[in-house]
Amino acid sequence: MPEWYGPYGGAYVPETLVPALEELATAWTEARRDPGFRREFQRLAHDWGGRPTPLYFAENLSRELGGAQVYLKREDLLHGGAHKFNNALGQGLLARRLGKTRLIAETGAGQHGVATAMVGAKLSLETIVYMGTVDMERQKPNVLRMRLLGATVRPVDQGTRTLKDAINEALRDWITNVRSTHYLLGSAVGPHPFPSMVADFQSVIGREILRQSRALWGGPPDVTIACVGGGSNAIGTFHPLLRTRTQLVGVEAGGDGRRGSLGAASLGRGRPGVLHGMRTYLLQDREGQILPTESVAPGLDYAGVGPEHARLHDSGRVRYTTASDREALRAFHRLARTEGILPALESSHAVAEAIRLAPTLPKTQRIVVTLSGRGDKDLEEVERRGVPR
Repeated sequence: MPEWYGPYGGAYVPETLVPALEELATAWTEARRDPGFRREFQRLAHDWGGRPTPLYFAENLSRELGGAQVYLKREDLLHGGAHKFNNALGQGLLARRLGKTRLIAETGAGQHGVATAMVGAKLSLETIVYMGTVDMERQKPNVLRMRLLGATVRPVDQGTRTLKDAINEALRDWITNVRSTHYLLGSAVGPHPFPSMVADFQSVIGREILRQSRALWGGPPDVTIACVGGGSNAIGTFHPLLRTRTQLVGVEAGGDGRRGSLGAASLGRGRPGVLHGMRTYLLQDREGQILPTESVAPGLDYAGVGPEHARLHDSGRVRYTTASDREALRAFHRLARTEGILPALESSHAVAEAIRLAPTLPKTQRIVVTLSGRGDKDLEEVERRGVPR
């Protein structure tokens, strides 16, 4: 049965996909209980992926901000340069367990596409990645990486030519080739079981934060911040912390900050509707048509959000806010200058919130920011835009 997060979630899909989703849900449930599956996942995550990732004290940035101490959860140091590795590895192993011979994926920033291409190469599975042509232009290094790893990158030139349209094309492919193909969906979105399954694979982030923070200072963080597009790095960060006293903050893309601009802030500026097989918050007009989104960070440039985030928003357990393009770019440059770290523009939105929040809190408090990816892929865009005032 489809899983619901209050009124959100479900599985709004064509009948063709129902057996595949049921098969996937059963395989995932069985794999979670299989010690052999868990051992292989953990072995590859450690030996091939580089887990655990460090919890790093940003001493210079903290001193400059003059308030709470800022720590970075370094998912940017994972193999492939982003948290996307965690979910891609888990789903890739599930696909092999199901006897699938072909992986398909969507990507916006390219990091999920790279992670899928790595897993496809490792597990000897044919790999096809759908990517909007706008994103291909601004993420050229990741397009090259995917191709070097043996994946076929299929340009999507319909609609806004960004992440939403890449998902549409991947779903069409899956409907056509469902028997041989696993759709390795990259975020905590889509029909059940994808939101729950992705959250499960990504929860390694939050579990490590808890373990590392307890070792460093004896308890959970006071505040934890993560960027939110579809929401996979954020839900993986938040899940293990939901029962602690930690304040949780999700940061959506505010766009260029012009009056009337929606950016890509589905929770802040949207309302409930159905997209890509789920009911969640969407940016849509009165007739239910999906509105264009815009963000300097292609991985956040999505008109919806994972259904579990929708429930956490309504309950108030997580505070969701926005950072503008300008704020994210300034955060990128500030972290580079103070700590010698180039964050992905997606992650820079979370860093921007930490920069806003830290000076308002006492020095005895600790903020953890999930640095979901590294910024190599964004260097051309950062150079083109310059340092905002």
